[in-house]
Amino acid sequence: MKKPLSYRDAGVDIDEGMRLVDLIKPHVRSSYRKEVIGDIGAFGALFSARFKGLKDPVLVSSTDGVGTKLMVAFMADRHDTVGIDLVAMSVNDILVSGAEPLFFLDYFATGKLDARRASLVVKGIATGCKDAGCALIGGETAEMPGLYKPGEYDLAGFAVGVVDRKNIINGSKIRPGDAIIGLASSGLHSNGYSLARKVVFERLGLKASDKPAGFKKDIGSVLLAPTRIYVKPVLKLLKKCNVLGMAHITGGGFLDNIPRVLPKAVKAVIEKGAWPIPPVFELIRKGGDVDEEEMFRTFNCGIGLILVVRKKDAEGAIKALKAFGEAPYIIGRIASRGPRERDVELTGPPLGGK
Repeated sequence: MKKPLSYRDAGVDIDEGMRLVDLIKPHVRSSYRKEVIGDIGAFGALFSARFKGLKDPVLVSSTDGVGTKLMVAFMADRHDTVGIDLVAMSVNDILVSGAEPLFFLDYFATGKLDARRASLVVKGIATGCKDAGCALIGGETAEMPGLYKPGEYDLAGFAVGVVDRKNIINGSKIRPGDAIIGLASSGLHSNGYSLARKVVFERLGLKASDKPAGFKKDIGSVLLAPTRIYVKPVLKLLKKCNVLGMAHITGGGFLDNIPRVLPKAVKAVIEKGAWPIPPVFELIRKGGDVDEEEMFRTFNCGIGLILVVRKKDAEGAIKALKAFGEAPYIIGRIASRGPRERDVELTGPPLGGK
Protein backbone atom coordinates (compact mmCIF):
# COMPACT_ATOMS: atom_id res chain seq x y z
CA MET A 1 0.00 0.00 0.00
CA LYS A 2 1.38 3.38 -1.00
CA LYS A 3 2.06 5.99 1.66
CA PRO A 4 -0.55 8.78 1.70
CA LEU A 5 0.91 12.02 0.40
CA SER A 6 0.73 15.35 2.20
CA TYR A 7 1.29 18.93 1.05
CA ARG A 8 4.66 18.80 2.84
CA ASP A 9 5.62 15.73 0.79
CA ALA A 10 4.96 17.84 -2.32
CA GLY A 11 7.31 20.53 -1.03
CA VAL A 12 4.97 23.02 0.69
CA ASP A 13 5.35 23.36 4.46
CA ILE A 14 2.27 25.08 5.91
CA ASP A 15 3.75 25.02 9.42
CA GLU A 16 6.83 26.93 8.21
CA GLY A 17 4.50 29.51 6.70
CA MET A 18 2.71 29.97 10.00
CA ARG A 19 6.08 30.27 11.74
CA LEU A 20 6.96 33.08 9.35
CA VAL A 21 3.75 34.91 10.24
CA ASP A 22 4.64 34.77 13.92
CA LEU A 23 8.18 36.03 13.22
CA ILE A 24 7.09 39.02 11.14
CA LYS A 25 4.11 40.21 13.22
CA PRO A 26 6.07 42.68 15.40
CA HIS A 27 7.90 44.14 12.38
CA VAL A 28 4.70 44.59 10.38
CA ARG A 29 2.84 46.18 13.30
CA SER A 30 5.72 48.58 13.91
CA SER A 31 5.01 50.22 10.53
CA TYR A 32 1.29 50.85 11.11
CA ARG A 33 -0.20 54.33 10.74
CA LYS A 34 -3.33 55.45 12.58
CA GLU A 35 -5.38 54.87 9.40
CA VAL A 36 -4.75 51.10 9.48
CA ILE A 37 -7.87 49.12 10.41
CA GLY A 38 -7.53 45.56 11.67
CA ASP A 39 -4.39 43.46 12.05
CA ILE A 40 -2.15 41.01 10.22
CA GLY A 41 -3.88 37.81 9.14
CA ALA A 42 -7.07 39.15 7.58
CA PHE A 43 -7.99 38.25 4.00
CA GLY A 44 -7.89 41.89 2.94
CA ALA A 45 -6.05 44.91 4.31
CA LEU A 46 -8.19 47.83 5.48
CA PHE A 47 -7.08 51.46 5.45
CA SER A 48 -9.18 54.52 6.25
CA ALA A 49 -9.73 56.85 3.28
CA ARG A 50 -10.41 59.97 5.35
CA PHE A 51 -7.68 62.39 4.31
CA LYS A 52 -7.65 65.47 6.53
CA GLY A 53 -6.80 68.75 4.84
CA LEU A 54 -7.16 67.43 1.28
CA LYS A 55 -10.00 68.94 -0.74
CA ASP A 56 -9.60 66.71 -3.79
CA PRO A 57 -7.46 63.70 -2.88
CA VAL A 58 -5.91 61.73 -5.74
CA LEU A 59 -4.49 58.26 -5.18
CA VAL A 60 -1.07 57.53 -6.69
CA SER A 61 0.11 53.93 -7.05
CA SER A 62 3.29 52.15 -8.08
CA THR A 63 4.67 48.62 -8.26
CA ASP A 64 8.21 47.33 -8.65
CA GLY A 65 10.71 44.68 -7.63
CA VAL A 66 14.37 44.48 -6.67
CA GLY A 67 15.65 42.80 -9.84
CA THR A 68 18.90 40.88 -10.04
CA LYS A 69 20.26 42.68 -6.99
CA LEU A 70 18.71 39.67 -5.29
CA MET A 71 21.43 37.53 -6.88
CA VAL A 72 24.03 39.48 -4.89
CA ALA A 73 22.01 38.88 -1.71
CA PHE A 74 22.03 35.15 -2.46
CA MET A 75 25.80 35.17 -3.08
CA ALA A 76 26.53 37.06 0.14
CA ASP A 77 23.74 35.28 2.07
CA ARG A 78 22.52 38.66 3.34
CA HIS A 79 18.80 39.30 3.30
CA ASP A 80 18.18 42.17 5.72
CA THR A 81 18.36 45.08 3.25
CA VAL A 82 16.66 43.99 0.01
CA GLY A 83 13.29 44.65 1.63
CA ILE A 84 14.29 48.30 1.99
CA ASP A 85 15.09 48.34 -1.72
CA LEU A 86 11.67 46.91 -2.50
CA VAL A 87 9.88 49.71 -0.66
CA ALA A 88 12.18 52.44 -1.96
CA MET A 89 11.59 51.63 -5.61
CA SER A 90 7.84 52.21 -5.32
CA VAL A 91 7.61 55.01 -2.74
CA ASN A 92 10.22 57.13 -4.55
CA ASP A 93 8.16 56.74 -7.73
CA ILE A 94 5.05 57.93 -5.87
CA LEU A 95 6.97 60.83 -4.37
CA VAL A 96 7.81 62.44 -7.71
CA SER A 97 4.12 63.30 -8.15
CA GLY A 98 4.20 65.11 -4.81
CA ALA A 99 2.33 62.28 -3.10
CA GLU A 100 2.69 60.95 0.44
CA PRO A 101 2.94 57.12 0.53
CA LEU A 102 0.15 55.64 2.65
CA PHE A 103 0.49 51.87 2.57
CA PHE A 104 2.50 49.05 1.04
CA LEU A 105 1.92 45.39 0.18
CA ASP A 106 4.60 42.82 -0.64
CA TYR A 107 4.81 39.53 -2.53
CA PHE A 108 7.49 37.01 -1.53
CA ALA A 109 7.88 33.87 -3.64
CA THR A 110 10.29 30.97 -3.13
CA GLY A 111 10.72 27.28 -3.89
CA LYS A 112 11.16 26.13 -0.29
CA LEU A 113 10.26 28.52 2.51
CA ASP A 114 12.89 29.33 5.12
CA ALA A 115 10.96 31.30 7.74
CA ARG A 116 14.08 32.81 9.31
CA ARG A 117 15.43 34.10 6.01
CA ALA A 118 12.04 35.33 4.85
CA SER A 119 11.52 37.14 8.15
CA LEU A 120 14.76 39.08 7.57
CA VAL A 121 13.40 40.19 4.20
CA VAL A 122 10.08 41.28 5.69
CA LYS A 123 11.88 43.04 8.54
CA GLY A 124 13.68 45.07 5.87
CA ILE A 125 10.36 45.83 4.17
CA ALA A 126 8.95 47.08 7.47
CA THR A 127 12.07 49.21 8.02
CA GLY A 128 11.64 50.73 4.56
CA CYS A 129 7.99 51.45 5.24
CA LYS A 130 8.86 53.25 8.48
CA ASP A 131 11.51 55.28 6.65
CA ALA A 132 8.85 56.28 4.11
CA GLY A 133 6.14 56.89 6.69
CA CYS A 134 3.79 54.31 5.17
CA ALA A 135 2.21 51.19 6.63
CA LEU A 136 2.97 47.61 5.63
CA ILE A 137 -0.62 46.41 5.69
CA GLY A 138 -0.57 43.21 3.68
CA GLY A 139 1.35 40.75 1.59
CA GLU A 140 1.57 37.26 0.19
CA THR A 141 4.07 34.46 0.76
CA ALA A 142 4.11 31.86 -2.00
CA GLU A 143 5.97 28.55 -1.68
CA MET A 144 6.28 27.00 -5.14
CA PRO A 145 8.49 23.88 -5.26
CA GLY A 146 10.44 23.49 -8.50
CA LEU A 147 9.92 27.04 -9.75
CA TYR A 148 12.92 28.59 -7.95
CA LYS A 149 16.43 27.30 -7.30
CA PRO A 150 17.20 26.23 -3.71
CA GLY A 151 17.87 29.27 -1.50
CA GLU A 152 16.46 31.76 -4.00
CA TYR A 153 13.34 33.92 -3.90
CA ASP A 154 11.73 36.83 -5.71
CA LEU A 155 10.08 40.00 -4.46
CA ALA A 156 7.45 42.42 -5.71
CA GLY A 157 5.96 45.44 -3.97
CA PHE A 158 2.90 47.62 -4.37
CA ALA A 159 2.50 51.09 -2.87
CA VAL A 160 -0.37 53.58 -2.73
CA GLY A 161 -0.07 57.27 -1.83
CA VAL A 162 -2.21 60.40 -1.93
CA VAL A 163 -1.84 63.99 -3.08
CA ASP A 164 -4.30 66.87 -3.32
CA ARG A 165 -5.10 67.40 -7.00
CA LYS A 166 -3.96 71.03 -6.91
CA ASN A 167 -0.56 69.92 -5.56
CA ILE A 168 0.23 67.28 -8.19
CA ILE A 169 3.75 67.76 -9.59
CA ASN A 170 4.02 66.83 -13.27
CA GLY A 171 6.76 69.05 -14.71
CA SER A 172 4.41 71.10 -16.87
CA LYS A 173 5.63 74.39 -15.33
CA ILE A 174 9.31 73.74 -16.01
CA ARG A 175 10.93 76.40 -18.24
CA PRO A 176 14.40 77.44 -19.47
CA GLY A 177 16.60 78.86 -16.73
CA ASP A 178 15.30 76.58 -13.98
CA ALA A 179 17.85 74.83 -11.78
CA ILE A 180 18.29 71.07 -11.46
CA ILE A 181 19.09 69.72 -8.00
CA GLY A 182 20.35 66.18 -7.51
CA LEU A 183 20.12 64.18 -4.30
CA ALA A 184 22.97 61.77 -3.62
CA SER A 185 22.37 58.05 -4.01
CA SER A 186 23.78 55.36 -1.72
CA GLY A 187 25.25 53.46 -4.64
CA LEU A 188 23.62 51.51 -7.46
CA HIS A 189 20.25 51.46 -5.65
CA SER A 190 18.32 48.70 -7.47
CA ASN A 191 19.17 49.10 -11.15
CA GLY A 192 21.88 47.94 -13.52
CA TYR A 193 22.78 44.82 -11.57
CA SER A 194 22.85 42.51 -14.58
CA LEU A 195 25.69 44.60 -16.01
CA ALA A 196 27.28 45.25 -12.61
CA ARG A 197 27.37 41.54 -11.75
CA LYS A 198 28.82 40.66 -15.14
CA VAL A 199 31.65 43.15 -14.67
CA VAL A 200 32.35 42.58 -10.96
CA PHE A 201 31.94 38.83 -10.64
CA GLU A 202 32.70 37.59 -14.18
CA ARG A 203 35.14 39.98 -15.83
CA LEU A 204 36.95 41.11 -12.65
CA GLY A 205 36.56 37.73 -10.99
CA LEU A 206 35.72 39.17 -7.56
CA LYS A 207 33.81 37.35 -4.82
CA ALA A 208 31.20 39.08 -2.67
CA SER A 209 33.61 39.01 0.27
CA ASP A 210 36.49 40.66 -1.66
CA LYS A 211 37.47 44.26 -0.94
CA PRO A 212 38.68 46.09 -4.08
CA ALA A 213 41.64 48.46 -3.72
CA GLY A 214 40.54 51.79 -2.27
CA PHE A 215 37.23 50.45 -0.93
CA LYS A 216 36.39 50.52 2.77
CA LYS A 217 33.94 47.62 2.54
CA ASP A 218 33.74 44.31 0.68
CA ILE A 219 32.11 44.53 -2.73
CA GLY A 220 29.09 42.54 -1.57
CA SER A 221 28.31 45.18 1.07
CA VAL A 222 28.84 47.98 -1.45
CA LEU A 223 26.48 46.40 -3.96
CA LEU A 224 23.88 45.62 -1.29
CA ALA A 225 23.75 49.17 0.11
CA PRO A 226 19.99 49.79 0.27
CA THR A 227 18.25 52.24 -2.02
CA ARG A 228 17.80 55.69 -0.48
CA ILE A 229 14.24 56.59 0.48
CA TYR A 230 13.75 60.30 -0.16
CA VAL A 231 10.16 60.64 1.00
CA LYS A 232 10.37 62.43 4.34
CA PRO A 233 12.94 65.14 3.45
CA VAL A 234 11.31 65.89 0.10
CA LEU A 235 7.80 66.10 1.56
CA LYS A 236 9.21 68.60 4.07
CA LEU A 237 10.80 70.55 1.22
CA LEU A 238 7.49 70.74 -0.66
CA LYS A 239 6.07 72.75 2.23
CA LYS A 240 8.86 75.31 1.91
CA CYS A 241 9.73 75.43 -1.78
CA ASN A 242 7.94 75.38 -5.14
CA VAL A 243 9.23 72.19 -6.76
CA LEU A 244 8.33 72.10 -10.46
CA GLY A 245 9.29 68.55 -11.32
CA MET A 246 11.03 65.47 -9.98
CA ALA A 247 12.50 62.32 -11.48
CA HIS A 248 13.46 59.10 -9.74
CA ILE A 249 16.69 57.90 -11.36
CA THR A 250 16.02 54.19 -11.76
CA GLY A 251 16.16 51.87 -14.78
CA GLY A 252 17.16 54.03 -17.73
CA GLY A 253 19.40 56.27 -15.62
CA PHE A 254 19.62 59.97 -16.43
CA LEU A 255 18.92 59.66 -20.14
CA ASP A 256 15.54 57.91 -19.93
CA ASN A 257 14.13 59.15 -16.60
CA ILE A 258 14.68 62.90 -16.67
CA PRO A 259 12.80 63.37 -19.99
CA ARG A 260 9.69 61.84 -18.40
CA VAL A 261 9.05 65.10 -16.50
CA LEU A 262 10.19 67.62 -19.13
CA PRO A 263 7.91 69.67 -21.40
CA LYS A 264 8.63 69.12 -25.11
CA ALA A 265 10.36 72.46 -25.71
CA VAL A 266 13.09 72.11 -23.08
CA LYS A 267 16.10 69.95 -22.28
CA ALA A 268 18.11 69.17 -19.17
CA VAL A 269 21.76 70.22 -19.28
CA ILE A 270 23.68 68.09 -16.78
CA GLU A 271 27.15 69.11 -15.55
CA LYS A 272 28.93 65.82 -14.92
CA GLY A 273 31.52 67.22 -12.53
CA ALA A 274 28.99 68.88 -10.24
CA TRP A 275 28.71 66.01 -7.75
CA PRO A 276 30.99 63.26 -6.37
CA ILE A 277 30.50 59.90 -8.07
CA PRO A 278 30.89 56.89 -5.73
CA PRO A 279 33.89 54.67 -6.61
CA VAL A 280 31.71 51.63 -7.38
CA PHE A 281 30.63 53.29 -10.62
CA GLU A 282 34.22 53.84 -11.72
CA LEU A 283 35.01 50.22 -10.83
CA ILE A 284 32.22 49.10 -13.16
CA ARG A 285 33.03 51.60 -15.92
CA LYS A 286 36.72 50.80 -15.98
CA GLY A 287 36.40 47.09 -15.25
CA GLY A 288 33.89 46.56 -18.04
CA ASP A 289 35.19 49.24 -20.40
CA VAL A 290 31.63 50.61 -20.31
CA ASP A 291 30.90 53.59 -22.54
CA GLU A 292 30.05 56.82 -20.70
CA GLU A 293 26.64 57.15 -22.30
CA GLU A 294 25.90 53.54 -21.37
CA MET A 295 26.82 54.37 -17.77
CA PHE A 296 24.38 57.28 -17.66
CA ARG A 297 21.61 55.22 -19.24
CA THR A 298 22.11 52.18 -16.99
CA PHE A 299 23.09 53.58 -13.59
CA ASN A 300 22.22 56.56 -11.38
CA CYS A 301 25.96 57.46 -11.23
CA GLY A 302 25.59 58.90 -7.73
CA ILE A 303 22.27 60.80 -8.05
CA GLY A 304 19.10 59.00 -6.97
CA LEU A 305 16.52 61.77 -7.35
CA ILE A 306 16.46 65.05 -9.25
CA LEU A 307 14.31 68.09 -8.50
CA VAL A 308 13.69 71.11 -10.75
CA VAL A 309 13.13 74.50 -9.09
CA ARG A 310 13.21 78.12 -10.18
CA LYS A 311 16.77 79.46 -10.20
CA LYS A 312 15.88 81.99 -7.49
CA ASP A 313 14.68 79.15 -5.23
CA ALA A 314 17.70 76.88 -5.69
CA GLU A 315 19.83 78.25 -2.85
CA GLY A 316 16.97 78.03 -0.36
CA ALA A 317 16.10 74.49 -1.49
CA ILE A 318 19.72 73.36 -1.10
CA LYS A 319 19.90 74.85 2.39
CA ALA A 320 16.62 73.21 3.44
CA LEU A 321 17.59 69.81 2.05
CA LYS A 322 20.89 69.89 3.92
CA ALA A 323 19.00 70.73 7.11
CA PHE A 324 16.82 67.67 6.45
CA GLY A 325 19.91 65.44 6.26
CA GLU A 326 20.27 65.20 2.48
CA ALA A 327 23.34 65.69 0.31
CA PRO A 328 22.03 67.95 -2.49
CA TYR A 329 23.94 69.37 -5.45
CA ILE A 330 23.04 71.77 -8.23
CA ILE A 331 23.83 69.45 -11.13
CA GLY A 332 22.52 71.41 -14.10
CA ARG A 333 19.90 73.64 -15.62
CA ILE A 334 16.93 73.64 -17.96
CA ALA A 335 17.48 75.10 -21.44
CA SER A 336 15.47 75.51 -24.64
CA ARG A 337 15.62 72.46 -26.91
CA GLY A 338 15.95 72.60 -30.65
CA PRO A 339 13.99 70.22 -32.92
CA ARG A 340 16.98 67.89 -33.36
CA GLU A 341 18.45 68.18 -29.89
CA ARG A 342 18.26 65.49 -27.22
CA ASP A 343 16.21 65.75 -24.03
CA VAL A 344 19.32 65.41 -21.87
CA GLU A 345 22.67 67.00 -22.66
CA LEU A 346 25.71 65.80 -20.72
CA THR A 347 28.47 68.38 -20.37
CA GLY A 348 31.65 68.65 -18.30
CA PRO A 349 34.60 66.30 -17.77
CA PRO A 350 34.32 62.67 -18.86
CA LEU A 351 33.86 59.94 -16.25
CA GLY A 352 37.19 58.86 -14.87
CA GLY A 353 38.76 62.20 -15.88
CA LYS A 354 39.97 60.84 -19.23
